[in-house]
Amino acid sequence: MNKTLMTDFYELTMAQTYFNENKKDEIVYFDIFFRNNPFDGGYLVACGLEETINYINNFKFTEQEISYLRTLNTFNEEFLNYLKELTFKGDIYSVPDGTVVFPNEPVLTVRADIITAQLLETALLANFNHGSLVATSAKRITKEAGNIPVMEFGARRARGIDSAIEASKNAYIGGCCGTSNTYAGMKYNIPVLGTMAHSLVTEADSEYEAFLGYAKSNPNNCVFLVDTYDTLRSGIPNAIRVANDYLKPNGYKFKGIRIDSGDLAYLSKEARKMLDKAGYTDTTICLSNGLNEHTISSLLEQGAVIDSIGAGDNIAASKERVGGVYKLVATEKNNQIIPKIKVSNDTIKTTNPGYKKVYRFYDKETGYALGDVITIHDEVVSDYEYTLVHPQETWKTKHIDNYIKRELLIPIYRNGQLIYNLPSLKERQDYCKKEISTLYEEITRLTMPHEYYVDLSDKLRELKNNLINEHRNNLKGE
Repeated sequence: MNKTLMTDFYELTMAQTYFNENKKDEIVYFDIFFRNNPFDGGYLVACGLEETINYINNFKFTEQEISYLRTLNTFNEEFLNYLKELTFKGDIYSVPDGTVVFPNEPVLTVRADIITAQLLETALLANFNHGSLVATSAKRITKEAGNIPVMEFGARRARGIDSAIEASKNAYIGGCCGTSNTYAGMKYNIPVLGTMAHSLVTEADSEYEAFLGYAKSNPNNCVFLVDTYDTLRSGIPNAIRVANDYLKPNGYKFKGIRIDSGDLAYLSKEARKMLDKAGYTDTTICLSNGLNEHTISSLLEQGAVIDSIGAGDNIAASKERVGGVYKLVATEKNNQIIPKIKVSNDTIKTTNPGYKKVYRFYDKETGYALGDVITIHDEVVSDYEYTLVHPQETWKTKHIDNYIKRELLIPIYRNGQLIYNLPSLKERQDYCKKEISTLYEEITRLTMPHEYYVDLSDKLRELKNNLINEHRNNLKGE
């Protein structure tokens, strides 16, 4: 679907400025990066690349878009005619979906003519920010759940239909075992899962009749929602009664119960006792009700009995944000790359200039990630030893050896042609799981995680300092 106009209006007004100033053929470099990990966590799971590929593959101004822009009385005809012929002809380098990334390192780089590169900003950021937030939330939740499967139930809490569909996909990449979103299941071949809602119980004349009707209609998938009236005095007894009266005599299995309110730790333990006493030792217990990584961790510490988890709000509609940004880092003239920098009194908002690469070092023996280094694009990084130096506090160093290194940004487009074969959704989920396994527990813990090393090479640090000093000197001369 053509969503080319899913861009902020000022991207178009800037694009016309470039056009009118005869800069339309200028080649530029933009980086996407983020400044802080969400959830006060130690990492981010990058996602949204598939949506970016879909957007760029359909990037074109048709007569419909041009006609609309003409009605705004803002753009001249020469510029509109130029847009009619505009297609993506540039290069994109990105980390794959599911990659663990950290603040201030490029996760996607665009090299293209300045008008195209500018127009891509809004959509690329929307894809990265939303996809990465969902995948990271899902990974944090599924990590705390351990071997307990987590189902994504967030469709009704998401910010619109399209958001819900993409959230289901990105939650699966982040480790969820399936989704309640049937459309996402069809589109992406994600397992679809679900039980029942309270309305099925409140509509019936009695809880028993509601459970019995559900059992007759869904005998092979009987998971009863038992907290509508009273979990221990009504819900579970009626579920057991239906199992005894209908499921068991007809050769069906009493699959499980779901508890969606109350003291989940206490209720799950009591439910287990009741089910076991009735002879249903293999009937499972699903817990839901606004669960996040912290409540799951607490429940497990309290000895809650959990066979599966339904999580929605805190995956598909998290109140956190990623805050990814898209910054110009270089221009290209006469085949020379000219680094650019944004300088701010706020240190974290001063950008890392130039066309760059990112390398990750792994310990050869353990496979754990030792740190990342951001370099100028044509730097050679040693295969044998390296000293990581903190980007600002340069007295903080870490010497490493006996490692293997990996370049994180891989080519997605070259000269406008897609050269990347998108892995299957299951392959991306497995890749994400492997990525997390390379991080020390100190980095993935919920509270006060250790800061992962992301450093600048000596050459990049020197370039950055030189550009800052040059900017300061220019201000003094004014």
